[in-house]
Amino acid sequence: MSNSACPVDRDPPVDARGVRFAAAVTTAVLALVLVSGSGLLLAAQGAVFALGAFAGLRFAPYSVLYRRFVAPRLGPVTEREGSAPVRFSQGVGLVFAAVGAVGYLAGAPLVGIVATAFALVAAALNAAVGLCIGCRMYGLLHPLITRTHRRIDRQGATA
Repeated sequence: MSNSACPVDRDPPVDARGVRFAAAVTTAVLALVLVSGSGLLLAAQGAVFALGAFAGLRFAPYSVLYRRFVAPRLGPVTEREGSAPVRFSQGVGLVFAAVGAVGYLAGAPLVGIVATAFALVAAALNAAVGLCIGCRMYGLLHPLITRTHRRIDRQGATA
């Protein structure tokens, strides 16, 4: 596997306000999940996370809403974020949504509540103060992943 296969920013940087908008919508959805106990709604949120993580942020539904309806009403972009950390955080959200949805749908609501609550806290922090926990995790893990890829590349070159 070459370094080019390592998950990096393959998409352009994104408007930080759009990331916070998506986090605010996610916060509302996750709060509704906690109130309703709906595993199906959490699974739908998981699909939103999956689109952002795997298809790209430009295909994520909340990003589309932001670009179409919110961004045109705002001033020029003053702050951008790399897309790779945000996509990684979408993947982390997907894991929590999947665990929570399975918990709710399999009759283990406590699992659903705990997983949803963790995701809700992360989304709310991002929406309120711009603290993206998944992005921070990416910052910590990315150097380790990159070093592992380099080691694999060197081993493959000598084999």
